[in-house]
Amino acid sequence: MDSNQTASALGLDFGTTNTVVALADGSGDTQLVEFAGEAATGAVFRSALCFWEEERAWQGVAHEAGPWAIAEYLRSPLDSRFVQSFKSVAASPSFERAMIFNKPYRFEDMGRLLLQRLVAHAGGRLDTRPPRVIVGRPVEYAGARPDAALARQRYDLMLEAFGAEIHYVHEPLGAAHSYASRLTEPATILVADFGGGTTDFSIVRVAAPGSARRCVPLASSGISIAGDRFDYRIVDRLVLPLLGKGGTYRSFDKLLEIPGGYFADFADWSRLALMRNHRTLGELRRLQRDAVDPEPIGRMIALIEHEQGFPLYDAVGRLKRALSGADHAEFTFAGDGVDIRADVRRADFERWIADDLRRIETAMDAALARAGVASDAIDRIFLTGGSSLIPAIRALFDRRFGADRIATGGELTSIAHGLALIGEESDPAEWAA
Repeated sequence: MDSNQTASALGLDFGTTNTVVALADGSGDTQLVEFAGEAATGAVFRSALCFWEEERAWQGVAHEAGPWAIAEYLRSPLDSRFVQSFKSVAASPSFERAMIFNKPYRFEDMGRLLLQRLVAHAGGRLDTRPPRVIVGRPVEYAGARPDAALARQRYDLMLEAFGAEIHYVHEPLGAAHSYASRLTEPATILVADFGGGTTDFSIVRVAAPGSARRCVPLASSGISIAGDRFDYRIVDRLVLPLLGKGGTYRSFDKLLEIPGGYFADFADWSRLALMRNHRTLGELRRLQRDAVDPEPIGRMIALIEHEQGFPLYDAVGRLKRALSGADHAEFTFAGDGVDIRADVRRADFERWIADDLRRIETAMDAALARAGVASDAIDRIFLTGGSSLIPAIRALFDRRFGADRIATGGELTSIAHGLALIGEESDPAEWAA
């Protein structure tokens, strides 16, 4: 697509970890939006925000997003607030706002700020808005009791200035469209999208090229288990025991276990970033005072106060990626009194996530049952999303379907590509979630 040509549709894959944008040119082709600048990472824009106090900024708080947010945070971690994975609270009724430098930010506020900076870093590619925007959404939102209607309301507010005609489509259906563009004959396909917050499945019947309607969705299912949950398992096993999990504190004449909520928040990136507030730190200091062993709680306080969340989860991510290519890898993290070095076997990691994988497989079975399609009637399986690269996940599909039926590729970009293709159809509302 010529850089001066107006796109006919835009596909927006707003992910828990990364955001990707693709533009359709009206002829069945799409191009990913590449981001420009020193911190740019190609077409992948990290779904992250960094805030810092600055007198000249609006209400005294400046912000940056994407890889530039990471760069700003690393320049001054103690004077900034770093937030990522906030998509995971989109459907949560218990989340109302995050207080950052004493300013309230709702989900839609953070989403708008992310999109504004995404446009600014797109090198002019997004200055002219296409007539249609196709936005991916998970089949099942993350969280214990997700409210899909609330998430839709928040998405609408987040996107109200992003495009005039907006359609929401299940994310794996976007990936199905992308994969269908590779096929030269009819097929029934299962798409498995392993994101940061959710794992989603769609079963789609693909007609021969040139058919009036190339893809017909049969059924979908999803579960709020994905990459962030796998990170949680690593933190739970390697980090939380050093921060007081399982410890006790004195309350009058009783010994009580330290409340697990603090550890659950610390092990969830979307909540860890918000623990640096007076109330939470005050509660932790009181626990430290009354703890039988106060040193571990002191480590947790230091990690929160000194904004060590990003380096910690960066170390977790490095370990996870290393275990995708080796039978064992070293986990290393050092910061503010916590020094962890552990040789982790892939078999250990697979044991930690075994229950999660069983639940993911159950969600896949639900999609097959809703579609009325047996496993042996699936012609092709397309795996997408960063966590699809984990060997235990690939092994699950090899066992169920056989390696010869499985396809991969464009793990981080296929959904945006397919969403843009859906935007070119005569009535994209037919795909609306």
